[in-house]
Parts: sequence; structure tokens; C-alpha cells
Amino acid sequence: MKRTGGQLIVEALKANGVKRLSCVPGESFLAVLDALHDSDIDVIVCRQEGGAAMMADCWGRLTGESGICMVTRGPGATNASAGLHIARQDSIPMILFIGQVQRDAREREAFQEVEFRRAFTEFAKWVGEIDDAARIPEFVTRAFAIATSGRPGPVVLTLPEDMLRDEVEAPKARRYARVEAHPGRSQIDDLYLRLLKAERPMVILGGTRWDADAVADFQTFAERFRLPVGCSFRRQMLFDHLHPCYAGDVGIGINPALAKEIKESDLLILLGSRMSEMASSGYTLIDIPYPAQSLVHIHPDPSELGRVYRPDLAICASPADLVAALADLEAPAEPRWAERTERMHQAYLIWSKPPATGLGAVQMGPIMEWLEANTKPDTIFTNGAGNYATWVHRFHRFRRFNTQAAPTSGSMGYGLPAAVAAKQLFPEREVICFAGDGCFLMHGQEFATAIRYGLPIISVVVNNGIYGTIRMHQEREYPGRVSATDLTNPDFAVLARAYGGHGETVEKTDEFAQAFERARDSGKPAIIEIKLDPEAITPTRTLSEIAQTKSR
Repeated sequence: MKRTGGQLIVEALKANGVKRLSCVPGESFLAVLDALHDSDIDVIVCRQEGGAAMMADCWGRLTGESGICMVTRGPGATNASAGLHIARQDSIPMILFIGQVQRDAREREAFQEVEFRRAFTEFAKWVGEIDDAARIPEFVTRAFAIATSGRPGPVVLTLPEDMLRDEVEAPKARRYARVEAHPGRSQIDDLYLRLLKAERPMVILGGTRWDADAVADFQTFAERFRLPVGCSFRRQMLFDHLHPCYAGDVGIGINPALAKEIKESDLLILLGSRMSEMASSGYTLIDIPYPAQSLVHIHPDPSELGRVYRPDLAICASPADLVAALADLEAPAEPRWAERTERMHQAYLIWSKPPATGLGAVQMGPIMEWLEANTKPDTIFTNGAGNYATWVHRFHRFRRFNTQAAPTSGSMGYGLPAAVAAKQLFPEREVICFAGDGCFLMHGQEFATAIRYGLPIISVVVNNGIYGTIRMHQEREYPGRVSATDLTNPDFAVLARAYGGHGETVEKTDEFAQAFERARDSGKPAIIEIKLDPEAITPTRTLSEIAQTKSR
């Protein structure tokens, strides 16, 4: 039986387990939209392609399966590139389908034409264009395999408009097979011997390809061996922060005591992590290319092993497969590093306690203390980028897997669309988006998406009236010479109500608890605006103090 290209796309998505996708509609893929009309795939209509792509990223981040996004050509696709870049740097499986100009108009700079294989090569693992509708099952299944295998990442498939209308005979699409790499027995034995000989071992977890079982099993392994464990930048959900083996997060604003321990360790085990610039504190924690520590690097993609750091032992394996291979290793009766592990955990607990006081009428420290006491361990926290994120990054103690969605690429605007996506995945769990005033308005229009689909997320907007991170750097490098960092904002509580949601404004610390409870009880998407003094730029320093550092 002949089917249109649009129908074949939808059939291939269903064959590969897709239950939902995000999109901003365009005339270039009307045939797909028509086929979706008869499908049980949920179509989430978004307000800007960047937000739609970030939602797809979040689905991929929290499920390990490819998030799906559909956009139109030209400006639609280039808007979506923000989400592509996040997925690429964060190793998130995602497929972006782009409606393309008709085949007979290519290479003429037709209306909204972009040659995506040239434009998006740096953003994606693979960019393909389907010229023949009969090959749709082949291309789509390949896209799923590439997106999820090795180091996961985004794939782009472009769909010429006329190809989608073609009626053709084509084979029935089948589900993709993920490519797996397993550790060899000799490699596990080598790792085990290195660990037994170590005096000051350290494990850093990161990357993707984890699941709840692997996280739990590794925690059991670390507990048996009493190993100190850190989590790389914005991968904190990979280890329970209150577990006695947890040493803290490894990345921006690292605890100096933890940085010292990492540098002085004699065995460093990187499991799943690339140890990119942010996780490595600007490539200062580990020497390049030859680390001072004995380095064991485990990663599912062979091209990442030795790419930056030359390991003493390289193991190509996914975190789940590596953890499974560790299960039968016998731990020492009294590990010589046990006291060090306990000391590192105590240092983390001190480091992660919010300050009780600060500058201005609103104190973020007590607000974080209240949230810690009044949210469940399975609450999902999302955020984009900015100095405000420090309050979550440093002071929220993640307890469970899949409770964090934040970009390691430091992209602004991510928190709100991610919260929408997370709430769709886990409607029974509370989802809290943290955003700055600058960050929120990057994709604030997706609050309308939360309203449309009845998703009661709570957005905490920390409003200091500036692009805070840039102002901080500006004051440090060019003190007193403010340029391009001041903002004029709406009344965010009124904005929430204008959309049909719940809005609150917090101008004093003791107003937050009741404002949050009212937002929670409203059953609506909510915005809680916190009016923070712009001088309170970090938990420990003011803008004025930062400026004075340069002047000295």
C-alpha cells in the first residue's frame, strides 16, 4: 500500500517508540502535520522554535531516548539551533526534523532556503536530507541509532516539502538497535588492581547514558569501597548528596577543599564524564595532556577517550555496563582512604549550607533552606544560566536520579521550556524552574505552552534588573564602566496572571514561604518573582567588592 512521505515519517516515529514531540508548525511540513492528525503521538505546540528544541532536549535528557522536535525551514530552523547546541554539548539524544524547500528549487536561494548540511554540521552528530520518500524508514531508523549510540547527541533530518507529499511503496519501519560497548574482563581487573593500590582515589561521575538502576548500583559500589564521589557540572543528580560518600560537585565555583583533594589524588576515575571546560574549572583540575594522577577514563564513545586527557586506562563502555561489571568486585575490609572520604563529605555539607544573611531585603539563603525542607526528594529542578543558578547549583542537595535538567553549555532560557517538558513526562512530580530575569525572558513565551496544556510548574524568577553574570565580569574587568547590562522588566506576577496563571511577588524574605504555598495550591502554572538587590551578585560577594578587587 502506498503512503505519503508524511505518513511514513509518522509511522517511523511510532515504530521507534515516540509518544510525544514538540513543534512550531510551518507550511513546509504540512503533510507530516496531517499524518499526525490520525496518530496517537502527542504534539506539543510551542511559541518559539528554540523553546521547542529545548523541550525535546529535556525529554532526551530525562528518558535517555531521543527527544523529537519539528520546525520549518530558514528562521524556524535557525531559531531551533539554540536547542541543538545544548544537546550537542550536553550529549543528549535528540532528532530535529526540518521542513525544507521543494527539491526543484534547491540551490536557488529559494524562500527561506538554507543548506543545512553545511550550516548545522557543528551542531549535530549527523545532518541528512531525505530526497526519496521510499527511504524514510531507513533514514529515520538510522537517525535514532546515531542519536543514542556512543556519545549521544542531536541529529538533523531535513524533509523537502514535495517529498513529503509523494505517495510511494516503502518497507515497514522497524525500531532501531542501540550500539553498545562493553568493558572487557581484563580492563575491569586492571581497574580493580589500580584501586587496591591507591592511597587517595577519587571518582567523578558525569555524562549521559545513565539510568536509575545504574545510579543505584554505583552508589552501592561506592558505599562498599567507601570511595569519595563527585559529580561533574550539572550532573549532580547522579549521586545522593546526603550519602556519606558524596564529596561535592566538580565544576564552576567548586569547593576549594574539593579541588585540592582532586589535584592531590593518586587515582582519578572519570565515569561517563568528558571533563569539559566547565567541569574541569577551565582545564585546571587535571593537567593536559598528561594528568599528574593515574587516570582511568570510562566513556561510551572511543573518540572521547584520550581526546583531551591521556588516560592510563581507557575503557569504552556506557556507565550502566561499567557499573554492572563492578558488582562482583570484593571491597577491602578497611579501605585506607575511608577517613578521607568522610572528611570530604563533611566538607561538602559545610560548603552546601546556605548563608543565613546577606545584602538587601530578600535573603536567598533562608529561601533555599525553606525549599530544602518543603520539597520532596523527587522534585525536579530546572534552570538556564546566570548567577542566580548558583543558589540551586551549590545549595540544593539532589537526592535522586532524574531530578535535574540544566544545560552544561550554559545556555540562557533553558529552564522554562525544560520545566514544561519535565512536567509532561512526570505529571505527578513537582517541577520548579529557577530563572533570572534575563534568562526567563529568553523563552518566557513558553509559559503560554504550560497554560495551554495545564502544566502547573512553578517558576522562581530571581529579578535583579541586570544581566547578572555579565555585570559581575564587567565590574571585575572594567569597574564602574557599566555598559549593556541593565534591564527593564515587566511585573512578572502580573505577566503570569495575564497568561492565565498564578503570580506572586516577593520583596522580603519572610514572604516567600506563603507565596510558594499559594502558587502550589493554585494548581496553575505560576511565577514567583523575587526582587533581589543587584549588589547581592553571589552568595558571598557584592558587585562593589568585585569591582574593588580590580582597582586594587
